[in-house]
Amino acid sequence: MREAYIVQAVRTPGCRRARGAFAYTRPEDLLKAALNGLMDRAKGVEKKDVEDVLIGCAFPEAEQGLNIGRIIAQMAHFPDDTCGATVNRFCASGLEAICLQAMRIMAGMCDVAIGGGLESMSIVPMGGNMPRPHPDWAKENPDVYISMGMTAENVANRYKITREMQDKFAYGSQMKAAAAQKNGKFKEIVPVEAVRFKEKNGITVKETFIQDFDDGVRSDTTLEGLGKVRPAFSAMGSVTAGNSSQTTDGAAATLLMSGEAVKKFGLKPIAKFKAYVVAGCRADEMGVGPAYAIPKVLKVAGLGKATDIAGNAIFEVNEAFASQAIYSLQQIGLYDEKYFSHESDQRIINVNGGAIALGHPLGCTGAKLCSQLMTEMQARGKKYGIESMCIGGGMGAAALFELCD
Repeated sequence: MREAYIVQAVRTPGCRRARGAFAYTRPEDLLKAALNGLMDRAKGVEKKDVEDVLIGCAFPEAEQGLNIGRIIAQMAHFPDDTCGATVNRFCASGLEAICLQAMRIMAGMCDVAIGGGLESMSIVPMGGNMPRPHPDWAKENPDVYISMGMTAENVANRYKITREMQDKFAYGSQMKAAAAQKNGKFKEIVPVEAVRFKEKNGITVKETFIQDFDDGVRSDTTLEGLGKVRPAFSAMGSVTAGNSSQTTDGAAATLLMSGEAVKKFGLKPIAKFKAYVVAGCRADEMGVGPAYAIPKVLKVAGLGKATDIAGNAIFEVNEAFASQAIYSLQQIGLYDEKYFSHESDQRIINVNGGAIALGHPLGCTGAKLCSQLMTEMQARGKKYGIESMCIGGGMGAAALFELCD
C-alpha cells in the first residue's frame, strides 16, 4: 500500500457565532479563502493538479448545502475536471474528509487531493433549519437526539468532574490561546475578506474588511469570573458557557499527496498520514469518545499507550466541553497538569489552547485541528501528532500523523 502525505494545511480564523467577524460572511466565501490560501502556499502545485475536493460539514444545507465540495471547487476556479463531494460525521466531518482522501491515495485511486471542513454557525443554525427527529425512535431511544450540553452534564455527574476542575481547565485554554495569539503562533491562519453591513445616511451598505485572527480569545479571563457564570444546561449543573466550546464560524483545508506526487512536484511534505479510527460510545455521554478512539488509533498504529509516546508527541483533543476533555484525558493517562497547563513548558495537549478559547466550528473542527497540529509538530519537532474529538450521537474519532524528516 502506498503512503499519503500532508503537504500543506491552513485554516481561516475562527470567529464567534452571530457576534463575530464572520456573522454576515457566507460560508462559501470562508471556504474559498481557505482553498485559495492553501494553494497559494503549495508552491509549484496548480489547481489543475488537484483531482478532488472533499469537504466535511455538520449541517450541509442552505448556504453550505447543494454539495458544497463541488460548488466550492468551481467558485475557487479549479478546473471542471477537479471533482468535489461533501461528507458528514458531525464534529469529525473535517477530519473524516482529510482521512478519506488519505485512504484514497493509499489505495492508489488518487495522487493529489484536498480534504477540508466548513461551518457557518451564524448562518446555518445548530441542528439545521428543519430538524425532524423520528417520533417513534425518539420515544424508544431519545438519547440519540439529546442536547450536547446535557451529555456534558452527564459526563460531569457520572465521572465526578467538578465545576472547579472544568473552570480551571477552561481558564488554561484561554491563557494558552491568548499567549499563542500574542506570540504569533497561529501560522496556519489565512486571512479572509469578510463582510459586514453598516448604516450610512439612512442606507444600509455592504463593507468588506480583512479578518486574520480568532476573535473569541478572552485574554482577560479569570478563574473568579468563570466561577460566576451560570450553568447553561441544567439549573444545578456545572457546565457553563465559560467551560464549553465557543460556537464559531470557520473553514480549513489540507492538501494531500502520494509519495509519487511529492517527488513529481519536488515538495517536502509536513507529515505522513498513519491511521484513522472511529469508536462508538453511549449517545447520552458522547463526549467520552476520545477516551475510546485515542487508544484504538494507537493500537492500530502499533504504538502502545498514549503515555508511551507522550515524550515525542503532541495532542489536539477537541474541547467540546471541559468535562468531556478532562474525562478523556484521565482515561488515556494524560490528565496531568504538566501535559496541559498553560504554566507548563512540558505541555503536549492543546498547546496553544483549545475550542473553549478558539472555537468549535463543528464540521470544520477536524480540519482546523489538523492545520494547528501540523504547525506545532513542525515548530516543536514532535514525531507524532494525534487529534481526536467526540461526536454527536455517541462516537469518537482519532487520527495519527508522523512528522517527516
